Amino acid sequence: MTLARLAARHGVATEFSPSEGVVRPVPEATVIAVLGALGVDAATPEAVAASLGAAERADRERLLPPTLVRHTGDGPPAPPTGLPDGTLLRVTTECGAVHTGADWARLPLGVHTVDAEAPDGRTGRATLIVAPARVPAPATRAYGLLVQLYSLLSERSWGMGDLGDLRELVSWAGRAHGAGFVQVNPLHAGVPGAPSDPSPYRPSSRRFPDPVHLRIERIPEYAHLAPGPREELDRILADAAELRASVLDKGAAVDRDAVWALKLRALERVAAVELGPGRRADFHDFLAERGRALEDHATYQALAERHGPHWRSWPEALRTPDGARAAVRADGGLAARVDFHCRLAWLTDRQLGEAADAAREAGMAVGIVHDLAVGVHPEGSDVWARQGDYAAGMSVGAPPDAFNSRGQDWGLPPWRPDALAAAGYAPYRGLLRELLRHAGALRIDHVMGLFRLWWVPEGREPTEGTYVRYDADAMLAVLVLEAHRAGAHVIGEDLGTVEPGVREALAARGVSGTSVLWFERDWEGGGAPLPPEAWRPGCVATATTHDLPSTAARLSGDHVLLRHRLGLLPGDLGRERAADAAETAEWLGVLQRLGLLPEGPGGEEAEVLAVHRFLTRTPARMVGVWLPDLVGDRRPQNLPGTWDEYPNWRLPVADPDGQPLTLERIAASPRAHALLRTVAEGVGARTAPPGARAV
Repeated sequence: MTLARLAARHGVATEFSPSEGVVRPVPEATVIAVLGALGVDAATPEAVAASLGAAERADRERLLPPTLVRHTGDGPPAPPTGLPDGTLLRVTTECGAVHTGADWARLPLGVHTVDAEAPDGRTGRATLIVAPARVPAPATRAYGLLVQLYSLLSERSWGMGDLGDLRELVSWAGRAHGAGFVQVNPLHAGVPGAPSDPSPYRPSSRRFPDPVHLRIERIPEYAHLAPGPREELDRILADAAELRASVLDKGAAVDRDAVWALKLRALERVAAVELGPGRRADFHDFLAERGRALEDHATYQALAERHGPHWRSWPEALRTPDGARAAVRADGGLAARVDFHCRLAWLTDRQLGEAADAAREAGMAVGIVHDLAVGVHPEGSDVWARQGDYAAGMSVGAPPDAFNSRGQDWGLPPWRPDALAAAGYAPYRGLLRELLRHAGALRIDHVMGLFRLWWVPEGREPTEGTYVRYDADAMLAVLVLEAHRAGAHVIGEDLGTVEPGVREALAARGVSGTSVLWFERDWEGGGAPLPPEAWRPGCVATATTHDLPSTAARLSGDHVLLRHRLGLLPGDLGRERAADAAETAEWLGVLQRLGLLPEGPGGEEAEVLAVHRFLTRTPARMVGVWLPDLVGDRRPQNLPGTWDEYPNWRLPVADPDGQPLTLERIAASPRAHALLRTVAEGVGARTAPPGARAV
């Protein structure tokens, strides 16, 4: 019981529920290991008693909790209660203004510091977050496209989709079809080195974008190359054309490493062009705004080029940012390389801004929806730069449940909730601010992680993990505050195991959820498909996601055959196909009864249209269309449970036969136009003016 009390004080669960009505204990060794990662000694009964006693004494002596949260929608901010009579309170706002006494009612939005002094001499300090009640809502009902950017190649791409392609996509979708948004995969910086991890959900840094997404020809200095470097660039362009052709014409998978090798050569030549006065001033402003965080990221990038991406194997002096900064000061070549990587971050940021501007100019109600991955690679830039913020020896994953008895280990070190609170949530605030700079909305992968995460100790199975709680009120308040400042909506990916109360808490703060057609059933009333009017309005309604089969593959049953070929089916092929066909027939019956499938079942294109007509019948404020569904692509972008068996995160958008299609061919596709027109009419979206043609 003493260990359980200690664990509870630190938000560490000692039991969990893998399914309704079932409760399992967490192994004691797991609880001890997780507490140790939080800096709490629980290795022996004596240590547990001492740690618990220290925690209880600290609670008795503490004047203020680590974090106070106030939402303006709940009335004017008020001082904390329960303090000794005569306690003096002083609030220093994030801008440096000081408020005392009744001034609390006039506190501005922001993240402030509260200092308290009791008559007995005790003092305390807390972070005060004053946030609006809700995140901004979309201005109007809208539909949009969901795309993995690397998969969308144009005739100008260098072997994978880039920010130039994104700019073209938002302009076409908004101007020609009245789309209100385009949602992209995380564009976070990947771990350097080859072979790299192709997953955009296991990045090196979530704070800074990856320059592999740059459109080289749109960099202003590109036009001012001298003849010699220009000839080198021409040769690089020829290599890029071959790489593009290998993907589009020869069936090769997207090769991010090969693309980056070419772009790095090109960027080194473009970066040799001196910046003009205005561009230099803009670059210096960027450096000043990003400060130490950018310097550390660029330093990591430069050191990874010399010593490899695994920083724990670097020379000892370089394994911390302080030691690395000393090395940079002493090495002119290394300093130049740090400056180069700072410039790449600036160039990428500016092209992200150009894409966002194109979305606004195209009339998009929301704009570009960026994606925040749930965590980062343990050997990446973010962990190296802020090692104390992450729980050493722990990995984020998912507990065993009815669908996966083994649980999951995602290989992502979790943030320490105590470290976040001690830092006034500065790492989290900085991350959100960067991602929201050019976002009309932000999607948060595994949004349940704002409340709790499943921690798996190193060397243990996912089944031997446990939940660790975060201060959800504080995490949500920071999210609402930063979204308000950016004027951006927030979407939470809340699929899978969601504890009671989480969806309600998110909805109360205006955060939309994610609803996928095949999962929307009346589970409490027998499991029948949920009628469209019963869907929640606060969601993005979709037919699929990047981790699921495309709509054509789902309707045809191709996804079952694919899983069978790869040995992933849990049962007999015949039974699995029969069960899948029955589920599909059930949904098609619903579509027919609602009059959404006048042609009757059996025509794939008509059935895809009917599925999307259903989505527009829901009250969802946002309807998402998986871009590969525009052209009948049958291949998933990611097949969970595979690694080498399937080309996850490396497939270009293709037609039903698997032939890759460029952005230009997608934009000219009658099938794509029919689906976009159907969805636009269903949501009441603005349509192109008479006589307008698709770009």
